[in-house]
Amino acid sequence: MVVRKRYDKATLSQYLDDLAARLPAPGGGSASALDAALGVALISMVVNFTNGKPKYLVFEKELTRILGESEKLRLRFLRLVDEDVQAYLSGNLRRSLAVPLEIARLSLKGISLCPRLVKIGNVNLISDVACAAFFLESAFKAAYFNVLVNLKLLKDKRLTERLNRQFKVNFKKIGNLTQKMEDEIGKIIRG
Repeated sequence: MVVRKRYDKATLSQYLDDLAARLPAPGGGSASALDAALGVALISMVVNFTNGKPKYLVFEKELTRILGESEKLRLRFLRLVDEDVQAYLSGNLRRSLAVPLEIARLSLKGISLCPRLVKIGNVNLISDVACAAFFLESAFKAAYFNVLVNLKLLKDKRLTERLNRQFKVNFKKIGNLTQKMEDEIGKIIRG
């Protein structure tokens, strides 16, 4: 089987077939970018179903801003699906490290859109906001482990220590954010 170098025009089925196959790529890094893309796509969906509804007109400007950010992130994550494959195939460790670092950074940015959407988004889609947050948290954590693997191969102790400190803070931040939303959304759903 030949490794496909681009997935932006492939079907989801083709991507999953390649992911499941005995191929060097795609792997966990690419899958974490897709995971994050799913998360921000859900954010966009919630905004698209909310915007224009009379009950939510007061939030239209803010919703439009959130949509703009989520769509920029979605397109970037789709490119990162391919960039991770290309980085791995290149054998360049620094390039292979840069992609999951960006996935983690942007996942944190994406999940930061969710708490406000819990407050101003269509209440009938609140479970989709929770799903978005969980996808983005998962993408962040998966990217982190891809960073660890690449750091181990790179053998740069100072960089490893710096990134581990940064991730420790961000792990706590994303965990707290997700837990707070899970609690809040759970209360809303249960009434």
